[in-house]
Amino acid sequence: MKNTSDVISNSNMMNSDDIRHSFSVAMSAMYQNEVPLYGDLIELVTEVNNDVLNTQPDIKAQLEHTGEIDRLNLERHGAIRLGTAAELSMMRRLFAVMGMYPVGYYDLAPAGVPVHSTAFRAIDTESLNNSPFRVFTSLLRLDLIADESLKQAAIETLANRKIFTDAAIKLIERFENAGGLTDAEAQTFITEALETFRWHDKTPVSKELYERLLKQHPLIADVVGFKGPHINHLTPRTLDIDTVQQGMQARGIPPKAIIEGPPRRACPILLRQTSFKALQEPVSFKCQYDATDNANNNTAEQYEQGQHTARFGEIEQRGVSLTPKGRALYDTLLNKARDQLGATPNESNAAEYYRILEQVFAEFPDNYQTLHADKLAYFYYQPVAEAEMAEIGDINLTVPDDKETLIHLIDKGVIRIEPIVYEDFLPVSAAGIFQSNLQQDQQSHYDGNSNQQEFERDLGVNVYDELALYESMQAESLQNCLKILQKVA
Repeated sequence: MKNTSDVISNSNMMNSDDIRHSFSVAMSAMYQNEVPLYGDLIELVTEVNNDVLNTQPDIKAQLEHTGEIDRLNLERHGAIRLGTAAELSMMRRLFAVMGMYPVGYYDLAPAGVPVHSTAFRAIDTESLNNSPFRVFTSLLRLDLIADESLKQAAIETLANRKIFTDAAIKLIERFENAGGLTDAEAQTFITEALETFRWHDKTPVSKELYERLLKQHPLIADVVGFKGPHINHLTPRTLDIDTVQQGMQARGIPPKAIIEGPPRRACPILLRQTSFKALQEPVSFKCQYDATDNANNNTAEQYEQGQHTARFGEIEQRGVSLTPKGRALYDTLLNKARDQLGATPNESNAAEYYRILEQVFAEFPDNYQTLHADKLAYFYYQPVAEAEMAEIGDINLTVPDDKETLIHLIDKGVIRIEPIVYEDFLPVSAAGIFQSNLQQDQQSHYDGNSNQQEFERDLGVNVYDELALYESMQAESLQNCLKILQKVA
């Protein structure tokens, strides 16, 4: 696959991978300053990861073979929520400066969250290993607000806000016109772009409007009620999420009740997520003026105190990406487990839910060889340096999709398979994280139709198909592997 970091021919230009890495480091520092508990979480995850690497050599070797070992402590994903199509379009252009592209479409409305989303990330192996930073980006679906007067107030409020600095926009245009940014321009861009994601504790709305928005849905209040799309969480990657969940409790960091996603497995699949509960933070709501204020020339901005709950700390454990066949099996089993539970997984039924989940997912093979042979997951193919090349014999190495040949070479230790890590998200898990941290349970679903076409129109481009990307990564690794074996043979 083509390296989408697009190494710029002009040596004065900064590589997009490097801009993305520098931006992610700066954002992490900013968020730790805004939410000190996040720093405690990072320390816990680092301790758990180091313990896994020191005690489980197979996992360490796997990460070394896939090139992920050096990026492990760089793993972050953020999440933001936007209010308008114009914001989404400009955000796409901002992320493009950092070599990040929209991958996947997620409709969270059926799970009770009035947004649809995509994930901005790098899209090839080399760029991902250089910097895996990704941002799950949601657009508020104003069409799902039932109260027409409230919907109009939200539209007017969002129309009056500006979430990007003038300097950031100029540098985005500079990148698009020149094909890159110089080191100095890139550093300025990072500084200016961070302003979009910074927390602002003074709101542009009145407390009365905020409370009306909150009653409709807490996420609507979080989007419409603030000056910009403050980063609402950053997420480090752990190699053992169950140990981190226990560690949070031991350190007095309140975790959400349920680890979202599949159960614990010997061979992790897709994505498991948990978080500490959202913080209750003081905010200042803008007071409305009346005729008396204007008559007395008392028009200086005044505020009244209140509070807001939205920002939290999330942790994720990533496993192998699944093929369409594997994903269909996963979705079937997850739905089966939830149907058996008969309720939304929560603190009161967590133990029962885990029991059901593990029982149901016993149907999903839990070793990489079977996952590969049954075409349930995507893998890298790598030649084994110390293998006995005599095992190749007169095998035809020019037929890349010969399943029996591949399995023979894998069984003989000539080819090694390593899991292609899942870089994306799960709608049910994302909704579960959102709901638990928004402390919202009065709306179980929205009736609006999923509309990827409308989302892509607002975005300005089509989203990448994540499964096609994994398929391409696997095919490319197989071609490279067979070329090396052909030379040896």
